[in-house]
Amino acid sequence: MRLKLAGRRLVATLAALVMAVSVALVGPAAPARAAAVFTNPLAEQRADPHIYRHTDGYYYFTATVPEYDRIVLRRATTLQGLATAPEQVIWRRHSTGEMGAHIWAPEIHFIDGRWYIYFAAGRAEDVWAIRPYVLESSAANPLDGPWVERGQLQPARSSFSLDATTFVHNGQRYLAWAEYAGSNSNIYLARLVNPWTYAGTPTLIATPTYAWETRGYRVNEGPAVLIRNGRVFLTYSASATDASYAIGLLTAAAGSDLLNPASWSKRATPVLASDGRTGQWGPGHNSFTVAEDGSDVIVYHSRNYERYLGNGYDPLTDPNRRTRIQRFYWNADGTPNFGVPVPDGATPVRLRAHDLPDRYLRHWEFRVRLEPDVTNLADSQFRIVAGLADPSAISLESTNYPGYYLRHRDHQVWVERNDGSNLFRQDATFGRRAGLADPAKVSLESMNFPGQYVRHRGGLLYLEAVADPAGWASATFALD
Repeated sequence: MRLKLAGRRLVATLAALVMAVSVALVGPAAPARAAAVFTNPLAEQRADPHIYRHTDGYYYFTATVPEYDRIVLRRATTLQGLATAPEQVIWRRHSTGEMGAHIWAPEIHFIDGRWYIYFAAGRAEDVWAIRPYVLESSAANPLDGPWVERGQLQPARSSFSLDATTFVHNGQRYLAWAEYAGSNSNIYLARLVNPWTYAGTPTLIATPTYAWETRGYRVNEGPAVLIRNGRVFLTYSASATDASYAIGLLTAAAGSDLLNPASWSKRATPVLASDGRTGQWGPGHNSFTVAEDGSDVIVYHSRNYERYLGNGYDPLTDPNRRTRIQRFYWNADGTPNFGVPVPDGATPVRLRAHDLPDRYLRHWEFRVRLEPDVTNLADSQFRIVAGLADPSAISLESTNYPGYYLRHRDHQVWVERNDGSNLFRQDATFGRRAGLADPAKVSLESMNFPGQYVRHRGGLLYLEAVADPAGWASATFALD
């Protein structure tokens, strides 16, 4: 045993020496951009969240407040910093007439050198006469104001209308919003002439047809746009705003006529929905932004309990929708992959192989393997938590199986439920080391088998000693 331990130490020493010599020969590696880290929820009692990343280095965050009586705004230089940034009221509802009730779903945009906030509001004397309105500010810092009321979007809508958003594609600015026609809330699209005026007859591009879009109410609302990979993706929210709420996806080719309804196709199933395993219910009304590390982020709200419309429960009077943020990824076919609404707490990461950079650790029937294009995204996402056997080390908890952890057993790597035993805690605890093949990445050293590392071999994950450059590369991972 002493000889084996001495051998392991010698291997580790040689590995460190080789890496030091390599750095001396080729110079230090370029510093890696630190991965953005989030903790959910970002904000309690803030629904319909919208985050805008501006060229001044700040993120601007606004959302619906549960009193439905004002518009709030905060800013920070990081996404996580928005959680504790001071919040300022930049506008309050009118006491009479238009914009006097149900102040909903504000969005902030910077257009042609000015700030604009789109929001929905009812009349003080008719709270359900919901229409879209616009505020404008020329201030450098929109928290300072002042804000000018541009009034209702023009031409004025004659029916229940809300959730206006705007985007630019191929040099043309568009307006998308939700509006009731009969018993349906549909999504419409039009060209903008200026930030508060659209041109032509609006195009109906989505109406609720699937069962998951018609629970409680027949709803398509809350449009948000991503343009990537030769396509225009438009997410929307569907059904009642209880635990039925979910996010769907429309897609159009980038070169198509967006005002032609035939250009758009609708996915038959939601792209983000309630998940009892992660304790998140009714994810919806999202926006998109980019984190400090350049990664794509979806912003949305959910509740951490399951409730449904009826039996005395009205979700509109329940204040506990919380703003949440999480990274999303892209499938090999160029479509976005949002995974599942992740558990509360630290944002999960993916472990990408250093030597096979298109492949990620994922569990399949609880065996851990290395695969490309993991379309069941949550199988490849893990939360880094304090080590079960040593809080100075780490453990990796499954995203879609909370309470299950990466652990080695018989030198194979599995994802298994914590049984509370000392052996499990030891097997599921790892030292987070500088990557053996790249110090900007990570390697995972076993706590109870020092000198042995999590490494891939033949598409599966094992716990083994690694003693050469190929072995070091197989035991090195990037945290995405």
